[in-house]
Amino acid sequence: MTSKTTTVAGTGTWRLGDLELTRIGYGAMRLAGPNAWGPPNDREEALAVLRTVVEAGITHIDTSDYYGPYVVNEIIREALHPYPADLCIATKVGARRTHARGWPAAVSRRELVQAVHDNLTRLDVPALDLVNLRMTRTLAAADIVEPFTVLAELRDQGLIRNLGVSNVGIEQVRAARKIAPVAAVQNHYNVASRRDDALVDWCAEQGIAYVPFYPLGGFRPLQVEALDRIARDLGLTARQTALAWLLQRSPSILLIPGTSSVAHLYENIAAAVELPGPALRTLNALGARG
Repeated sequence: MTSKTTTVAGTGTWRLGDLELTRIGYGAMRLAGPNAWGPPNDREEALAVLRTVVEAGITHIDTSDYYGPYVVNEIIREALHPYPADLCIATKVGARRTHARGWPAAVSRRELVQAVHDNLTRLDVPALDLVNLRMTRTLAAADIVEPFTVLAELRDQGLIRNLGVSNVGIEQVRAARKIAPVAAVQNHYNVASRRDDALVDWCAEQGIAYVPFYPLGGFRPLQVEALDRIARDLGLTARQTALAWLLQRSPSILLIPGTSSVAHLYENIAAAVELPGPALRTLNALGARG
């Protein structure tokens, strides 16, 4: 176990139900093999990363039983069970893995109930802290009603504590909220990919956590060049700069950067810096032009 003392203290927290989540969390998908398939290249390092996450004071881990599949949840249990009382483990349902390593939807009642019970078993918990329903954003708002109702029923049974939605538009979120409270939205969003600007602001107004994935996904070459230049000027990496921008973008944004390396984990934690005004304005303009 490393003795390094870098922590997420000072990054702030977000209240999610009865849970106090650090705004810098950890995304566990990369603990599996390439394309989130199969075992990690270095299982001992994967275990060390998870234990360092907890040592650093992070209270929010994002996972899914279809990472591996099953591999990541089993590693989380091995590394951290019995879990710290303040640790929130968020998982996702609504997809499955094929032998061709695809990610087709799995939102029937049978599939969702099975997925929730599989997560409960492999994580070895009596209830799941947060379950995000993975949808397809292009679907109609009405398409979320049936699967979200299934999860709401499981919540009423005490198997789920909080519900979230992923890969959705605002009308899908509104439709879900008519069924049960929505604690979190998890979508693709970063300094260059700003489709969700209005949704980010709306979530903050509604007290809903917004959890962006792919913090460097969807950048054009000129945007990458500008980000690299700002990062060099600030003495940061491009990834740290992009993560720092997200932290300043909205108080309800929770980060889940993933890594399979303890050193890289510390680098992500060090992204909790306040960007100066000129850098912030330049970064904001990247999205305005994109």
